[in-house]
Amino acid sequence: MGPVLILLSVTSCSGSLFKVKPPSALPPLAATAGRADLGSISFRAAPLLTDEETQELFESNLQLAGLLPVRVEIIHNSGDAIDLSKVRFHLRDASGTEWKIIPAKQAIGRILKANGVFAYNPNSRKTFEQEFRAYELDLRSPLTHAERQRRGLVIFLSPNGSTGDVEFELMLTCQNRER
Repeated sequence: MGPVLILLSVTSCSGSLFKVKPPSALPPLAATAGRADLGSISFRAAPLLTDEETQELFESNLQLAGLLPVRVEIIHNSGDAIDLSKVRFHLRDASGTEWKIIPAKQAIGRILKANGVFAYNPNSRKTFEQEFRAYELDLRSPLTHAERQRRGLVIFLSPNGSTGDVEFELMLTCQNRER
């Protein structure tokens, strides 16, 4: 009976650390989402403000980790391909404090620490990283008119490490910065 129990415990640890829904399961952005039209390109954005929203997608509390994921949709309205590699997002709260944008890999480390996940199968972490990174907004490749739109998350880190006590009058700005 002992070898059977060991086999069961090994197979139970081979999945993802958290149950992550595929990005295709995201509902469309609400009509109330912030919008900016810049001619050939438009942006829409909405933060995932509640624990319920992040639990639904990632089975994890991102706010506990001091993270605020913002859903961003970029729409190509017409013309040539648009280079997104120079696009930068900035987020300020009601007090004017700037929030730092962080890459998915750093966000994952904060999620694991905040949720008390210290002992895990390395393959489970790798699976979680792949599933979580599938949500990351791709700004490396140009957006073409044929593609029409691109969606993803931009992750911001709260300046005080928690999103629980922040007034959510957030201002998301986007700029095309020349290098």
